[in-house]
Amino acid sequence: MIYLRSFIFQLVFWLWSITWAVGMLLVLPLPRRVNTWCLTTWAKGLIVGLRLLAGVKVEVRGQEHRPTGPALVAAKHQSMFDVFSQFALLPDACFVMKKELLMVPLFGWHGLKAGMVVVDRDGHSAALKKLVRDSIERMRESRQIVIFPEGTRGKVGEPGDYKPGIAALYREMNIPVTPLALNCGSHWNKGFVIQPGTIVFEYLPAIPAGLKRGEFMRELQTRIDGATKALEDAGL
Repeated sequence: MIYLRSFIFQLVFWLWSITWAVGMLLVLPLPRRVNTWCLTTWAKGLIVGLRLLAGVKVEVRGQEHRPTGPALVAAKHQSMFDVFSQFALLPDACFVMKKELLMVPLFGWHGLKAGMVVVDRDGHSAALKKLVRDSIERMRESRQIVIFPEGTRGKVGEPGDYKPGIAALYREMNIPVTPLALNCGSHWNKGFVIQPGTIVFEYLPAIPAGLKRGEFMRELQTRIDGATKALEDAGL
């Protein structure tokens, strides 16, 4: 039954996504808020599809910590859904995305239109400076900048390898960081099968600005990995 439901969901997911990706070509000349509405509607449709077709509910915890204005969010990364979901859960999400994704047909074009922060992971110090500069610009638009400190999807149950990009943003922007724990990988990872249950996104209390780099990175990883492990151990 799980395989059948997974097949149906995956089929609907790709049809839904391709339809929106092609249809959104029509709104490329329009203001970005139209693009934002499209991404939000697409993501909300995925959440409905997960519940109805794959038996996966989505629960949001820590509502009092979920940002609604300009903010910097550092999220665990286990699944594609970590990214998709935030279009539905945050008012105006802006992701830090690797440059290679710009080469993906349609996805790259819509990412540029949405004003995502593009980073060249081989660019070293110049890339970090551009990351900070572009993020500050997006923050002026009252957007929620979402960064995955691990840089790539990790395996369920393993601690993350946190990269320096988040530390540079934290230092240069001098603002609190909202950690985001999740258990998406336990239900929708790189494979075909979607495991039924509950995907939880848990927004944690913000880490205050002004900590030294080492202290901040330890606190960030402790909070995210600790809360993520608790969600995984709960077997939702």
